[in-house]
Amino acid sequence: QVQLVESGGGSVQTGGSLRLSCAASGSTYSRNCMGWFRQAPGKEREGVATINRIGTTFYADSVKGRFTISKDNAKNTLYLQMNNLKPEDTATYYCAAESDGTWCRVIMRETDFGYWGQGTQVTVSS
Repeated sequence: QVQLVESGGGSVQTGGSLRLSCAASGSTYSRNCMGWFRQAPGKEREGVATINRIGTTFYADSVKGRFTISKDNAKNTLYLQMNNLKPEDTATYYCAAESDGTWCRVIMRETDFGYWGQGTQVTVSS
């Protein structure tokens, strides 16, 4: 069992930056895929970025060039650096990890992830 705890959310103005962290109770190195999803009010949860065990990353088109996913295996922590934030980035952000050996795919699907954090709120004001 892996427990995931996100932190780092908050309120910023357009153009600002935030770094989200996700502390994992188990080894991040052993997970074939970890990632970040987000859900805005009234919308479905969507994939933001994923990273596989060897460090290959995938991004949603809406965040490419602005967000960077990374992990520190020594600290068992996943990060999401978010720069040039926009109001449309406002959402609850969730950390996720695969639970059955699934590797990251170009299309990020919730069903590929069996472990989820509780979420952290990000609000971007104009």
